[in-house]
Formats: sequence, structure tokens, C-alpha cells
Amino acid sequence: MRIAVGLSGGVDSSVAALRLKREGHDVVGVTMKLWRGAFRGGDRDACFGPGEEEDIERAAELAKGLGIEYRVFDCSEAYEREIVGLFRETSLKGETPNPCVMCNAAMKFGLLPRLAREAGLSFDKFATGHYARIVRRGERLAVQRAVDTAKDQSYFLYRLSQEQLAGTLFPLGGLAKSEVRAIAAEAGLAAADKADSQDFYSGEKSELIGAEPREGDIVDVSGRVLGRHSGYWNYTVGQRKGLGAFGPTPLYVVRLDACHNRVVMGTREEAFVREFGVDDMKWMALAPTEERVAAFVKIRSTGVPLGPVEFERGVCRASGEGLFGAAPGQSAVFYDSDGVVLFGGIIKRREKEDGNGD
Repeated sequence: MRIAVGLSGGVDSSVAALRLKREGHDVVGVTMKLWRGAFRGGDRDACFGPGEEEDIERAAELAKGLGIEYRVFDCSEAYEREIVGLFRETSLKGETPNPCVMCNAAMKFGLLPRLAREAGLSFDKFATGHYARIVRRGERLAVQRAVDTAKDQSYFLYRLSQEQLAGTLFPLGGLAKSEVRAIAAEAGLAAADKADSQDFYSGEKSELIGAEPREGDIVDVSGRVLGRHSGYWNYTVGQRKGLGAFGPTPLYVVRLDACHNRVVMGTREEAFVREFGVDDMKWMALAPTEERVAAFVKIRSTGVPLGPVEFERGVCRASGEGLFGAAPGQSAVFYDSDGVVLFGGIIKRREKEDGNGD
């Protein structure tokens, strides 16, 4: 089988290519070029930043060592328009964007393989180093959580279409991260000790947003002024660190009031919600339905699916104390008890948050 592997220069995609090559497949490496110097960037290791050239050089060296063809495709214009543009738009609405989720569906599993085929590369499957598995549930394909649940990346993949899933392989889904690093070290791969990328942008995210500092009030849920901020877009719902000291009780960001340029703070209990809406739905193991569904949910990339919760007609309802820090703009991904993605969507602002927040 001829397989195109998305190479990032990191240990995961390197081992994915190595494993497929050892299995006897005809492998070709492909990389998205995203950086063109339109922003300053920084020193953090990230998917989007000036350090990309080193990653491309590392991927090229890997391909040479494996004896496989390697191609780089310039996706920078589309990335800045679709991913950075959405990040900016979402942030200025007072919501918390998730660019990695959008990038996977639109760019890595969308634009990249399409450009490769348009350039004359022929391949049967497209593979990446994601920690996830693809399973079949009846007539539908779906992503299942990885064996290494600490590294599981299924949350970022819920927007993949049935067509994309049918053409995709995840060679690392059944491995632990420690096993992947051991394979890389045994093979003498340069990326064996490379640290994992922790963010999507190497610099300050405020640069991507491009808004001038705008002072406003930090208030509690009753509207009492606690302090000042220089841009509500620098905060996210559920945030605790970096807020400053406002009193003896720890406070968290409860909501962002973009309309009135306010950051609303509350206690940890006040940051829990028992109900929130979800739109822009993407269905995976489960076909679209308006019936009530019992599931487990992740509302951020870290941690494990929580629940059970109930989902019906665009509304997620949780029992007990509810869910902590459901941030509008982030993704809510729903799983069954086996860790298979049923569906997901974007958390939307509750109607009562559209007013003054008092």
C-alpha cells in the first residue's frame, strides 16, 4: 500500500513513518509549510512559528534516512486566513477558540492531502502520528481514544468526516508514548528526544488577535468591580492563574462580557454549569439524531471524558454539580463508554450571558 505520512519533524510522526516503512508499505512524507513571517513569533516550540524551518529540515533528514520521497506544500496563506483568522474572530467575540481542532479537519486532513494529490502524488491512505484509533460502529467510522489515555488526541479529531476517516491511518493509536520514544531511540532517529509541542503558536497570542489594549473592569458575578484588565481576549472561562489577587477566596473567570468589555469572576462553584448549548455539530459514530443521547463529554483537551451527561437537540445537561469551566468557543466532544467519539460541536454562549452579565 502507498501511504502518505504527515511529517512534522517530531518524534510521533517520525515513528509513524518508520513503522509503516518497516511493515513494507510504500511511504512518502508530506509536510505543511505554515509560516511565512507575517508575525513575530517567539521561542516556544509550537506548530506555528519561525522554528518551522528546523522542523522541515528534520523531517527531510528523516525521509532521507528512511529512503522515502519527501515533499513540502505551502499552506501558509490558507492557514492565516482560515485558522488564524478564526482565532482572531472568536477571541474578539469573547470566546475561547480551539485552532488545533479546526486545523486538523480543514488543513492537515483536508488541504494537505488534497494539495499532495493535485501535485501528482498518488497514495491509498494518509497517516499521521496522532494518538487515536479508528474503529467501525455499524455503517459508520469513528475515532476511539488511544491506548495511552494520557496522550490521547481524539478530542482534536472529532470534526473529521467519514470520507477523511476512510482514508486515514493512526499507526501510534495502540502504543504508549514511552514505547514510541523507545522505538525512535532504538532506530537512532534525531527526533527521539525532541520535546512535545505544547501550543499552536510560538509567540504571544495577542499578536495574532491584533487588537490594541483596551482597559475594562474585572467584576464579580454581582457586578462589583474588583480590578482592571487590558483586554478581555487575554482571558478564558475557567482560568485561575495569572489573574492577580482579589481577595482571600480563589476566583476563576466565569464569563467574558465582550459587549461591555468586562471579565466576570466568581468562586469555583460559580464556574460550574449544569447546562450549555452546542452548535456546529459534527457527527461521527452516531448518525444525526434529535433523540436524547446519554454520553460522556470532554469540554477541554486535557483530562478524561466526564459524565454521564444527556444531550438532546443541541443542549448538554449534566447532573450533580455540573461541569467546570464550559468556555464558549471551545469544543464539546461526546463519547460512549468505550471511548468512541459519537459527535461533537462548539460550546455556545448561554442566552443570559448575552446581556450585561449581572
